[in-house]
Amino acid sequence: MLLRSVQRNIFSRRTGPSFLARYNVRIMLPATQERKAELLESLAEIRSRVASASPTTPVVLVAVSKYKPASDIQACLEDGQLDFGENYVQELVEKAKELPLEIRWHFIGALQSNKAKTLAAIPNLYTVQTLTSEKAASALNKALPLDRTAPLNVLIQVNTSGEEAKSGLAPLSKNNPSGDLTQLAKFIVNQCPRLRLQGLMTIGALEQSLNSGDDNADFERLKETRNILQSFLLMEFQDTWKGKWGAETGDGRLLLSMGMSNDFEAAIKAGGDIVRVGTGIFGSRKTKADIAPVKVL
Repeated sequence: MLLRSVQRNIFSRRTGPSFLARYNVRIMLPATQERKAELLESLAEIRSRVASASPTTPVVLVAVSKYKPASDIQACLEDGQLDFGENYVQELVEKAKELPLEIRWHFIGALQSNKAKTLAAIPNLYTVQTLTSEKAASALNKALPLDRTAPLNVLIQVNTSGEEAKSGLAPLSKNNPSGDLTQLAKFIVNQCPRLRLQGLMTIGALEQSLNSGDDNADFERLKETRNILQSFLLMEFQDTWKGKWGAETGDGRLLLSMGMSNDFEAAIKAGGDIVRVGTGIFGSRKTKADIAPVKVL
């Protein structure tokens, strides 16, 4: 009866904000033709630059849609873009309700363990790129729905620049080949069977992104950290490692998520497997303070 009532009233004169709020009906207005053309032009340019930077090896392009409307995401999806990144749990939850399940959602914001259950309930959550603690890893592992068949990909965030304002664990080096990062990786592999340790992620220093060209110290530190961590895991798990970490191909190679709108080409040339591009596709975004909450009148 409720469905028939919604169908009967959805486009009638009786339909208004109060009706939509009462029955939790969402109507996503499509992007204008002008906006859609703008998005697809930007997306095509970024794809071309990604392909030029890596002509032989596939690179995952994550379109970072923070603060952008669902209609923008839908327009890109219709052009074949499947991977989208969001920074805030509640914003991701709301967009996931509105948009098709074929989207692969990447969570790229700071993860609090008390938000793990909400995040894990999203059926097409593909990756959490910002793990930094055993507590958050354990919470995610426990919160995943029982009917989810595939493991959830996770990446450990590494603070390669050493900036206090940035999240992430300290990188590894020849002089420091173990630490919190190796312990977290071991914990995920040993204690979190519903998670797959896919790789490492970093948000490098802006100065490096703008001034270093192809020689980015943050990218080199992440590569070195990956190589040391892979060696550690192989030694730790020896013959039992297969399929427990790395890309879904099962070769055990940890992926690197590095590079954003300002430096994704340098990141790819340095060996990046995943790049996260927001403003390059969607244009400049408002800050969180600029966005007023939606009110139903």
